Amino acid sequence: MPRSSNKRIGRINRERGLAATESLRLHWPEYLMEAGESGIYLFSACLVATLLWHPASPAQRFLRGDFVRRLVMGLAMGATVIAIVLSPWGRQSGAHFNPAVTFTFYRLKKVASWDTMFYCIAQFTGAVVGVSLASFVLQGAPAHEAVHYAATMPGSYGDAVAFLAELTISFFLMIAILFTSNHRILAPYTRYVVATLIAMYIAFESPISGMSTNPARTFGPAFYGGYWHAIWIYFIAPTLGMLGAAEVFLRARKGQGPYCAKLDHQNDKRCIFCHSGLHRESIRNK
Repeated sequence: MPRSSNKRIGRINRERGLAATESLRLHWPEYLMEAGESGIYLFSACLVATLLWHPASPAQRFLRGDFVRRLVMGLAMGATVIAIVLSPWGRQSGAHFNPAVTFTFYRLKKVASWDTMFYCIAQFTGAVVGVSLASFVLQGAPAHEAVHYAATMPGSYGDAVAFLAELTISFFLMIAILFTSNHRILAPYTRYVVATLIAMYIAFESPISGMSTNPARTFGPAFYGGYWHAIWIYFIAPTLGMLGAAEVFLRARKGQGPYCAKLDHQNDKRCIFCHSGLHRESIRNK
């Protein structure tokens, strides 16, 4: 879409909040894209977890150490993140596929209220569909006790430690998103920074909390497999961590918010978010 259209949509969102029906009518493609991205992420998580941990998988013979499997899982999910952000869907919707990310951008006044609600509904729905599709394609293999639908659950250190771990990794993930995506030089590399953090978290942190940083990521397996234990951790901790990162970001920049809510600004896809003038031309032209 031409940049003039992006400016017009951004201006409309700033000047007035759209009603629910109007938001659905105008922005339904972005909502479906977010659902699709969330579904792809969960489908990938279930697929890779099944290949790495299911007893019948050939990978069991070659990847015997749990750390090695977590490392491969991290690399696979990091690659999935990059693919989603670079996809036409990700370029248009912003590639959140995470309610905590969307809600944080709402706090930063980059996402309208109804868009926030419909984004979150789409992300949770997509996560459930992604797990369901993986179970269907893999003929129920993700349900095996060694896989658990790639569910995120507290480790041996208990719920309190898992909560603190999720709070911490979510904080630093959002810090990375905000500071890199709004930096003139680093903005084009935001997707790679995020993917690297996800890979590292899965490899090193997942034994503590299961590594979620994403309420929808946890909800999909929990809904489909009935793993509701301590699910409150994965709804509250990532959201608080990312909101805390937003406050640090605003304080560091003396109240100046981010340019947009997209992880990839450098494209001509339609943008439904509210824009600021921060590094607008330099980010776009880099």
